[in-house]
Amino acid sequence: MRIGELASRTSVSIRSLRYYEEQGLLISERSASGQRHYTDYHVDRVAFIQRLYAAGLSSRTIGDMLPCVDAPSTENSGAALERMAQERKRLSQHIADLRRTRDTLDELMKRHKRIMSVREHQ
Repeated sequence: MRIGELASRTSVSIRSLRYYEEQGLLISERSASGQRHYTDYHVDRVAFIQRLYAAGLSSRTIGDMLPCVDAPSTENSGAALERMAQERKRLSQHIADLRRTRDTLDELMKRHKRIMSVREHQ
């Protein structure tokens, strides 16, 4: 498939797909005329990259981890594992912060409902 179809199937812009290639996150096959060609593997790869971006990972961090994803070995696993552990810790802290924010909002909503209930009964 060509880049437009990959963009359509993944709901990712052509510009983003080109950026992924520039960053080494996505590698396409090239035709003799230089056109990019992709397979179903690339659809899954883009979805994976999108999930990592959604989790807050940078393109550099993703690039550091992908060698371990693509071809785990003793050469790349140590550094990638350390990087993943750092990102996991960061994500866990972010999740904890989000939970605290949600809990604060829940408490504010309860207070607001109590105030509204009291006003309705006056």
